[in-house]
Amino acid sequence: MTRLFGTDGIRGVANLDLTPELALRLGRAAGHVLGGPGHSVVIGRDTRRSGRMLESALAAGLCSVGMEVRLVGHIPTPGLAYLAKTDQFVAGAVISASHNPAPDNGIKFFDHRAQKLADSVEDRIEALMTGDDTLPRPTEGGIGLVGDSRGLVREYETFLVSKAPRLDGMRIALDCANGATYRVAPAVFAQTGAEVLSYFDKPDGQNINEGSGATAPEALQRLVVDNKADAGFAFDGDGDRVIVVDERGRAHNGDFVLALVARHFARHGQLNPKIVVGTVMTNGGLEAMLARDGVRLERTQVGDRYVWEAMERLGAQFGGESSGHVIFREYSTTGDGIFTALEVLHLMRAERRTLAELADEMQFWPQVTRNVKAARRREWEENEAFRAAKRSAEATLGTTGRLLVRPSGTEPVLRITVEAQNSTIASSTAEMLARVAEKELV
Repeated sequence: MTRLFGTDGIRGVANLDLTPELALRLGRAAGHVLGGPGHSVVIGRDTRRSGRMLESALAAGLCSVGMEVRLVGHIPTPGLAYLAKTDQFVAGAVISASHNPAPDNGIKFFDHRAQKLADSVEDRIEALMTGDDTLPRPTEGGIGLVGDSRGLVREYETFLVSKAPRLDGMRIALDCANGATYRVAPAVFAQTGAEVLSYFDKPDGQNINEGSGATAPEALQRLVVDNKADAGFAFDGDGDRVIVVDERGRAHNGDFVLALVARHFARHGQLNPKIVVGTVMTNGGLEAMLARDGVRLERTQVGDRYVWEAMERLGAQFGGESSGHVIFREYSTTGDGIFTALEVLHLMRAERRTLAELADEMQFWPQVTRNVKAARRREWEENEAFRAAKRSAEATLGTTGRLLVRPSGTEPVLRITVEAQNSTIASSTAEMLARVAEKELV
């Protein structure tokens, strides 16, 4: 049987795969495992229309086993993680499907350390959801209560401002993806003294990530140039990732951020140990740049939970993914787009260079990713035609490139990534493999 929990909680099309009935059962099981009667859990959500429906069902399930529930409304995922580790809560849950389109949604829990639940804990919860419901059903005073705690979002905002540099005289453009950052991000940047240009900050429940945000930064790239902004930042729907746009309108991903912070700290003798954690998707050019500064890149499988686990094991200060999840271990357990944006500006000021000048110093290898909608994406290793195409591609790349094929853990997509020192070869190889996947695996 397919495991209910994926790499990032439970996801699916809201009210079809991820139903209120499922959320109710999840609430009952998770409440029993994570704390039970008398303990409190905090719930936040992004701006999707289905968020309130799932929030209500999840909260009802938690209350039915005696948990106290506090609702904070719209909040970025890292903000919910921040609140989960405060003394008043034993856990937190966020209702979001991150960068996915509006019809999707998801539910993800954080424990009291603000860390995603271990696989063993998720397995215990899932077993209670799918078996006979023998969980406690307290009555009268034993039933948990739901409370409105939207004011707690201000605590996360205050934390961000406390770590922000002064940005007086700078013009900063923000793309909030009509998602969870639409209030917090402009408010935080305004308190730094910057002139804030805020875009895609009018969510209607159905426009989250639509033609905007970290997965579609093209609009922000134009807006930065047209408005002569010093920098732009495109967040995704739940605010845990960010794409950086320099003053020339060029977009830079998480590898750029990792290169910037790691090289700065290494050159100032402040990177200890000299390790940065990335994933199998991390650009080979970043690995080469770090090596020249005596820094080792440790790769993990895709997923910020795996990045965090490696960071903890190795004691690394920084880690992240090309997609824009960047973790600063001293301050957070998960990617935080707003914090990352502030840190990029902090380092830009420390280096006394513009973002474009910093980017010009870096040499990344051309990397092309094709996302193929493929219902049979997990069968790619058994499909002989696709395997033959992959062998041919690897022979073409030789030692001058790298090929990665992986099924998405959050949507029905096969991701094909080709990296090569020659951009034409990278593009043509990715296109060839995508055509075969579209024929064989849809």
